[in-house]
Amino acid sequence: MSASLRNCLVGALCADALAMPVHWYYDRAALARDYGKILGYREPKSPHPDSILWRSHYTALNEKGDILREQAEYWGQKGVHYHQFLRAGENTLNLQLARELYHWVRKRGGYSVQGWLEQYVKFMLTPGRHRDTYVEECHRGFFTRYAQGKPLEKCGIRDEHIGGLAHVPALLAAGGDRPLGKLRAMVKEHVGAPHAHPNVLRAADTLVRVCGAIREGASVREAITKEAGDWISGKKAEGWVKQPDEHVVGERFSTACYIVEAMPASLYLAWTYENDFVGGIVANANVGGDSCHRGVVVGGILGLAGGVPREWSGALRVPLPEEEGVVGVVS
Repeated sequence: MSASLRNCLVGALCADALAMPVHWYYDRAALARDYGKILGYREPKSPHPDSILWRSHYTALNEKGDILREQAEYWGQKGVHYHQFLRAGENTLNLQLARELYHWVRKRGGYSVQGWLEQYVKFMLTPGRHRDTYVEECHRGFFTRYAQGKPLEKCGIRDEHIGGLAHVPALLAAGGDRPLGKLRAMVKEHVGAPHAHPNVLRAADTLVRVCGAIREGASVREAITKEAGDWISGKKAEGWVKQPDEHVVGERFSTACYIVEAMPASLYLAWTYENDFVGGIVANANVGGDSCHRGVVVGGILGLAGGVPREWSGALRVPLPEEEGVVGVVS
């Protein structure tokens, strides 16, 4: 397995864990009041001033759709933090699933979408498995259809959020040194199963190609210029780096979760901090919004390009274990 591609996943895990306590803070004054500046892993505080759990609803049709389980009582309440039971350095649900995917592919020696969906269902329906309160729309939509009796491969919805990229670094890391074309095909199949939105699929393929270019020796800015021009202009990004991060990500690009804004915002932060992994994930966390899922792109690209400091990877609540001498094989 390519050590650099493993760093793509580790970087994503670190960025998610760093952003976790301030995830979906859209009021930056509230973020600063509650946490100051996020510079390291922290535990979430309650109440969360921007939480929308009070107007979020999900009712399981039957046991096959019961993915909230012990967390269901907190839905519909005001101020509940999305990740209230997670600890400092712990990953949110989507990145816990990414780590599960990585280990599943490595242990199995290959990938199949049907096999993964079966593992996904097992993970989500196991009581207490992830301890995260918030379960994204894509999961709710999938398990509503699953509870209706639809085949696993027909349960995905047209979800257009950047959370759809959460598993891309895991697939790249598990894929080892496989050709870029095979990695692209695998990612397309995997992301398409639960999300099935053309812009999410396009963004996922862009992330694979950017990472592929970096793996071949390109700098972050070279890779983004070459492979992500339909998302962000390198010429414009070069001019924006002189502006405050919170202006570019907040004024030029929304901090929200929709892929059409979140993807260029993520690429911009990776561009700006191309040689500074810590600076990049810190900036991402502190601009607010959907920082955990932007962090998948920012942390993944920067971790791949320059490595992840051991004090960050080792401080994760569940570090990714070293697996030297093991080569991932993806069919």
